[in-house]
Amino acid sequence: MTRLTPGFADPVLDAQASFRAILEAMSRPGRIQRIEAHITPPAPLCSAAGAALLSLADADTPLWLDAGDTVAEWLRFHCGAPITNDIGSARFALACGTAPSLAALDIGTDEDPQLGATLILQVAGLVAGEGWRLTGPGIQHEHRLSVIGAPAGFVAAWAQNQALFPRGVDVLLCAGDSIAALPRSVMIAEG
Repeated sequence: MTRLTPGFADPVLDAQASFRAILEAMSRPGRIQRIEAHITPPAPLCSAAGAALLSLADADTPLWLDAGDTVAEWLRFHCGAPITNDIGSARFALACGTAPSLAALDIGTDEDPQLGATLILQVAGLVAGEGWRLTGPGIQHEHRLSVIGAPAGFVAAWAQNQALFPRGVDVLLCAGDSIAALPRSVMIAEG
């Protein structure tokens, strides 16, 4: 039996702070936000990804993950999210290793685009001011974001995902205690 590590140190305040950071990230695509929650999730989960899932996932949001049994047990205990092996039925997908194809995730329907999944993608680092050129809603002209450790072919896969708008997948990029969001409405171009 694995000994579970605690979730948020202060469940109410840390969840609120994390949720505010996620909302800010979604409303300002590509802008790096720091999640200041006091949390030490089990490896290989970084603190930003752990805080995001504890803030967003619940008993009604099936979760697919590649982070192993210890992380699955921790998330089941702290947020009650059911773990699924069917990535197409997941509301949230957590990728700590090799990212799944965006096309494998639920994109919602024309009638219910909000049912599209959210991919929580752990990466090695996020750097503002260089890298991808982001444009679209929430960005005045363009924003630049370098994603260290982004999956190969991500920009091409994103173009296919973005073309489905209003359907599609949203992505939360997590590195350490930092998070940046890519809502499905955002366009990405290489450097």
